[in-house]
Amino acid sequence: MLKELPEKALRFLTIIYNAILRLNHFPVQWKVAQIILLPKPGKNLEDITSYRPISLLPVAAKVFEKLLLKRIRPELEKNNFIPDHQFGFRQQHSTIEQVHRIVRKINNDLEEKRYCSAVFLDVSQAFDKVWHLGLLYKIKKYLPHNYYLLLKSYITDRHFLVRYQEIYTTLRFIESGVPQGSVLGPFLYLLYTSDLPVRKQTTTATFADDTAIMASHVDPKIATENLQESIKQIQTWLKTWRIKVNEQKSVHVTFTLKKKICPPIMINNMQIPQHKSTKYLGMHLDSK
Repeated sequence: MLKELPEKALRFLTIIYNAILRLNHFPVQWKVAQIILLPKPGKNLEDITSYRPISLLPVAAKVFEKLLLKRIRPELEKNNFIPDHQFGFRQQHSTIEQVHRIVRKINNDLEEKRYCSAVFLDVSQAFDKVWHLGLLYKIKKYLPHNYYLLLKSYITDRHFLVRYQEIYTTLRFIESGVPQGSVLGPFLYLLYTSDLPVRKQTTTATFADDTAIMASHVDPKIATENLQESIKQIQTWLKTWRIKVNEQKSVHVTFTLKKKICPPIMINNMQIPQHKSTKYLGMHLDSK
């Protein structure tokens, strides 16, 4: 779309982009998301849950976000702020590589006759519920001050409206979350969750909000004890940063060739359901 603009318009847009960087101020008009509702195939159109909300943002804003991300990404990567276990939205990382990493560990444990006790956490509305003050704290901690000021302007005072056919709702204030449909949103989520606690006794695998924690040992009790200690630390971290987990949708799997399984894992005083299989990043994983 922008490629079709005349040279004069592109020069004007360049002036705007440079002014944003100079003033560390994101335009108010670019902080309004238009939500359209797309019907899900084969669903009852009288039911509101039969529609998929899609967030639309100004094209000029998204182009600027791409330019800003190119400046910010090296700041984080050179200091290894994004942990090695996080494969989401990163260059030269993919779901296939993360799944392969998990499967390789499980196979090694089975070959060595170890029990692999694994928890797959279901994070509730991860991108929508990011705590703004907590996110700004981490941006200020990890990035230069000018980027903090600009991203603060970008994150705060955002609004949305819903459009259905030719009907528009009034503007509504967005209290939490990273902007849906944005370029910077996924990156900001990675930054927000970059200090997820890890222990050397366990293996952590994350792809954005898809989180797996695994512990192995020849003794199933010790495997679960190590995993439970990691879950305990993660539980405290989740509470601190206001991230909610759906305990009943999370899954605990014991990967073993033996009949005995590992003892249960608890989170938030609730037992994580034990299953013989689960799906992680689109891949079916069974206990054997």
